[in-house]
Amino acid sequence: MGGNVAENLSNQSVPETAARVAAVVNRLVNRIGSNAESRERLAEIEIPEELRDNLALFLRLERRVLSEYDPEIADLFDKILTAEFVANAGNPGSRAADESVDEQGVPTADEPTAVAFREVVDLIDSLPLDKQQVIVRAFTSFFHLANLSEENYRVAQLREREAGASTDTEVDPANELTVAYHQLVNEMGVEGANELLGKLEFHPVFTAHPTEARRKAVEGKIRRISNLLEERPRLGGSDLVENERHMLQEIDALVRTSPIALKKPTPVEEADTIIDIFDNTLFDVIPVIYRRFDDWVLGDKAGTVPPLCPAFFHPGSWIGSDRDGNPNVTAKVSREVAAKYFTHMVLKLEDKCRRIGRNLTLEATYSKPSAELINLWNHQVEMMPRYTARAELISEHEPHRAVMLVMADRLNATVRRITDTMYHSADEFLEDLRVVQRSLAACGAVRAAYGPVQTIIWQVESFGFHMVEMEFRQHSVVHARALKDIHENGIHGDLQPMTREVIDTFRAIGSIQKRYGKKMAHRYIISFTKSAQHVADVFELAHLSFAHEEDVPELDVIPLFEQLEDLEGCVDVLDQMLTLPVVQKRLAQTNRRMEVMLGYSDSSKDAGPTTAMLALHSAQERIAKWAEKNDIDLVLMHGRGGAVGRGGGPANKAVLAQPKGSVNCFFKLTEQGEVIFARYGNRTLAQRHVESVAAATLLQSAPSVEKTNTETTQKFWDMAEKLNAASHERYLDLLNTEDFTPWFSTVTPLTEVGLLPIGSRPAKRGLGAKSLDDLRTIPWIFSWSQARINLAAWYGLGTACEQLGDLDQLKAAYQEWPFFRTFIDNIEMSIAKTDQRIAKMYLHLGDRQDLSEKVFTEMQLTRKWVLAIVGDEWPLQRRRVLGCAVRVRNPYVDALSIAQVRALREVRMNQDEMAEEKKAEYMSLILSTVTGVSAGLQNTG
Repeated sequence: MGGNVAENLSNQSVPETAARVAAVVNRLVNRIGSNAESRERLAEIEIPEELRDNLALFLRLERRVLSEYDPEIADLFDKILTAEFVANAGNPGSRAADESVDEQGVPTADEPTAVAFREVVDLIDSLPLDKQQVIVRAFTSFFHLANLSEENYRVAQLREREAGASTDTEVDPANELTVAYHQLVNEMGVEGANELLGKLEFHPVFTAHPTEARRKAVEGKIRRISNLLEERPRLGGSDLVENERHMLQEIDALVRTSPIALKKPTPVEEADTIIDIFDNTLFDVIPVIYRRFDDWVLGDKAGTVPPLCPAFFHPGSWIGSDRDGNPNVTAKVSREVAAKYFTHMVLKLEDKCRRIGRNLTLEATYSKPSAELINLWNHQVEMMPRYTARAELISEHEPHRAVMLVMADRLNATVRRITDTMYHSADEFLEDLRVVQRSLAACGAVRAAYGPVQTIIWQVESFGFHMVEMEFRQHSVVHARALKDIHENGIHGDLQPMTREVIDTFRAIGSIQKRYGKKMAHRYIISFTKSAQHVADVFELAHLSFAHEEDVPELDVIPLFEQLEDLEGCVDVLDQMLTLPVVQKRLAQTNRRMEVMLGYSDSSKDAGPTTAMLALHSAQERIAKWAEKNDIDLVLMHGRGGAVGRGGGPANKAVLAQPKGSVNCFFKLTEQGEVIFARYGNRTLAQRHVESVAAATLLQSAPSVEKTNTETTQKFWDMAEKLNAASHERYLDLLNTEDFTPWFSTVTPLTEVGLLPIGSRPAKRGLGAKSLDDLRTIPWIFSWSQARINLAAWYGLGTACEQLGDLDQLKAAYQEWPFFRTFIDNIEMSIAKTDQRIAKMYLHLGDRQDLSEKVFTEMQLTRKWVLAIVGDEWPLQRRRVLGCAVRVRNPYVDALSIAQVRALREVRMNQDEMAEEKKAEYMSLILSTVTGVSAGLQNTG
């Protein structure tokens, strides 16, 4: 909010700006009145009206809850908030670089925004720890409410666009998938467009990386508040009063709930994240996405003829199967998680099938069943007399209904493993559904055939009986050690525990395939693939784990290239793989489809963001050419995170910027941490996200897009190479500075992040973490984001641009080259979430002036060049929704960041003398701020 006021005050002096902002904020916070008063007092804040109204509502309710809890806390909340808005007035980031600071990094200038910043520091320092803890909870809870306000605004905007779309146009402007399809038709004709549409597949893989710092108890309250906010515009009178009472009840509980989970979740518990998303959005939303496409493209025929849209959404999961560095994921755990997914999915289909069946009340006399359906019923009578007798009692003259009810009973038997009546595969169930659909269509009941029955067919085609396709992952070194152990001691000898676990893992995969189908578990990813031998090792271990060849599971063994040297040498390894007989055998079974995974995390941590992104782009281009040369149906999997330093950012823009031949209508990526909830937690936003990514995946194969990507890459690659060399040198200079690692641990909450109970996975790989090399990339990025520096996203780019010195060329690349534009846009987003004043306070936790100066100088240099390339005066100036959202949150995030850095200073400076009880209190406070800052910054890891 403060940043938006500043946009209108850019021509005023700083004292005038600060005074006016203070006046606005004082009116904003000094109320517990009606919504009308709130809207009036927020009128000067230049943000969209709907968003302003929601923020006013939540701020009023938050303050009321705080006043009821403790009037002193409410007063402190007001004072801190008022000062933070003044501190954020104008564009303080442009001044912070030149501000003088004291020995603790606090600005000493008399300029009003610096004075306000110091006021916040003094207010927080004056509070006892218990009061700080409550203030932290207050701001953290308001972040969740602010995020809901933004989410609600985005949903409202999407619905408004949808409502304004004319059904007479060739495309639905609110549905990017129809726009992409129409462009393909124009460029390639209907036949060419339909061929690409038939190949379309979007395969998000949900992972349990520990960046979702929000605990499940908090998540439930947020969802309930979201539902209350969504229904609010439709209410009036006592219903509206009750809605607000319920909101106050949930917000009160939110403030009083510890943001820190009592314990780390187990991998089996983490699977509930996927089940929760599946139940709340995916199961129902995915067929709606298919239907929306058909509605527009087929027009009046939609729902009465076979569908055009294929079931292109096929989710995967690493939860309970990714054991790389996570000793908590065992073969036993993988079996339990697979059973959990399977049981939930089949019971969900049983309920859906039963509800559809009950509504198929078509009387046989007037809707004659086909011979095929009668034959299916007769088979059911012969094999399942108990089920058919029950169904016949319910629907004696309604054969379609009777058949569907028996099918529902068979699904229940599938969960209970009743061998003679269960479905042995999703395909078997799908074939029965198609028999019903064909019979309905033949008797003229086309709306039933291509309406509800088609919906469940789409659901089975998308999710099968497995719900998500589990993907197993392990480090190449673990495989090599296990093989050495087996070769020395024999498969039945005295083996190391890890070797036993590796063997048990392959046996678990075999068991899962036999019990639940091959689709549930057939991918095996090798972390740190260095050679084709690492692929051969996995196939050999799989065979050694079984006494009988027929028990060996079918595996797609996927090399993961993640370090810089591995990305550079990936094609050589792939060439070697093709010489392996086991690989050739598998290619023959898959029609020469092969998956290759690229890791965005380790390459970024090891080589720097600019070098990593260029290396990844080059690797994709070279792998695509290799696949074409060797007649490989290539699937590239992108191991991306939520943060920019791990390949984060808008997925649709990333897809459109990929090299020719690297997508081929199939996009697969990891969805991690808080990104899962942000993209799939709300039905409307999940629908928008899936449509957007699917559209980009389809459009990426359009001749015009391929031409643009190829030509602009060639045009600007020399420039990119120069940026690469300079940024890489600058980045390595920082990391190779003596004692960099202990300094990094001191000036960020790295140690404290590792203590946060937000995921089953440790912060270090279990192969012996002694340095930065062994640290996982997630805590590396998470820690820099907590320090409001975000170094992992941008370090080295400023120096590279300065050395290049050609702003016109950089601007041209930004305008013309999709890859470079996406890269720069993501860095600008990351810079928008930094704060130079707070960064100085974190950097002053250490005693290395040389390292602090390197970081801060590069931070300012990168900011200067990125803003110049984009043409903005401040970060995200022209990104209306995102820029507004970041500026609205900054004052609240700053308050938590100040609380965190002051607590860290106390611990760092006095830990030797500090009593354990006091240290535990500070640690609790720090961990609470970590969850709050995560909620405010959103894509943190």
